[in-house]
Amino acid sequence: MCGEKVILPRERTFKTILNGILMALINTDSKFLKTLWYMVRKPGFVSREFANGRTVKYLKPASAFFILNLFYFFFPVIQLFNASLKTQLNAPHGRLIKEILARKIAHMGMNLDSFAFIYNIKTVSLAKMMVMVFVFLAALPLNLLYAKRNRFFNDHLHYTTELATFNLLVNALGLTIVVSTLGLGKYLNEEVFTGIFITTNLYFVIRSGIVFYNEKGWLLIVKSALIILSLIVALEVYRFILFFVTLYMLN
Repeated sequence: MCGEKVILPRERTFKTILNGILMALINTDSKFLKTLWYMVRKPGFVSREFANGRTVKYLKPASAFFILNLFYFFFPVIQLFNASLKTQLNAPHGRLIKEILARKIAHMGMNLDSFAFIYNIKTVSLAKMMVMVFVFLAALPLNLLYAKRNRFFNDHLHYTTELATFNLLVNALGLTIVVSTLGLGKYLNEEVFTGIFITTNLYFVIRSGIVFYNEKGWLLIVKSALIILSLIVALEVYRFILFFVTLYMLN
């Protein structure tokens, strides 16, 4: 039609489309970058904006999360929302799943190494789809802790989605870049990562408790500690569920 741009064949290639997406993301006026910046600098602000109906200037927490989720699962160096078989066996629920795992391996006629190889491939792809289970689990305690703060459950979901996005940015992608650049991989064991996870999430929870829930004083400290504990439990429950779903899908 008259006035419409003619699309050339080279503009329809995957490379051109990918370049277009990347340019949109790194543009200085990008909602994506602005949203991520506020999630790190002022946790809870984006969730508060959406809860109050101001949705024009920022990307939805869920949209920002899925974009980062895509990048993260291309480079799953640090296991946060995905969990290898070794991670599952070393988790608090490891003892509960050993017998079930042994029966599955025997049924498939494989050894542990061969099974772990196919399990790890499968669980990464499933984690992409199931990560919102963690977001839902993390939101449940908030519905009780902040029942009198005039927040709907959907508001808590926005908040925990922002928190999950923060974790992908800081504790997965950011930490991966730092560890890879400085060669610190040998120092990053489960105990060190847990310490980093608790520290960064405590920063997020305290700051966002002030901004999003308007909490102050000693109640802020107490509720922040309870939220950190609930996040650790939610992550373990999520991984527990992920294990069984992965096991079921390996027929």
